[in-house]
Amino acid sequence: QVQLVESGGGLVQPGGSLRLSCAASGIIPSYNTMGWWRQGPGKERELVANVFTGGVKKYAESVEGRFTISRDHVANTVSLQMNSLKSEDTGVYYCNVRSLDRAQQDYWGQGTQVTISS
Repeated sequence: QVQLVESGGGLVQPGGSLRLSCAASGIIPSYNTMGWWRQGPGKERELVANVFTGGVKKYAESVEGRFTISRDHVANTVSLQMNSLKSEDTGVYYCNVRSLDRAQQDYWGQGTQVTISS
C-alpha cells in the first residue's frame, strides 16, 4: 500500500503564494503519476498538476503559468508551488499517486485545505 502525507495548506490572500508538499511511502508502483488534485466547494475533484515517471508534467489550464509542480523521484516527494493565487483556487488539495497500468489504481492523501480570501 501507498501512504501519502500532505502539508503546507493554509489561508492566504489573493495574489499570494503557497507551497504544498507530499511525501509518499510504502510500495509505490514502478510506473505512475504523482501529483495534486483539488475539490472546491460544490465542484468535482479535478486534476491540478501531475508528473509522470519519466518526468513529463501536466497542468490544468486554469493553473498553468501560476503553479509549478516538482517531483523528487528518489525521495518520493512531490511539491506544488502556487503563485498568484485566486479565490477560485480555494479547495481541498489531495496528493495522488496513480499507477500507469490497466487498473490505474489511485492512492490518495487525506487532503489539505487551501483557502484564498481577503
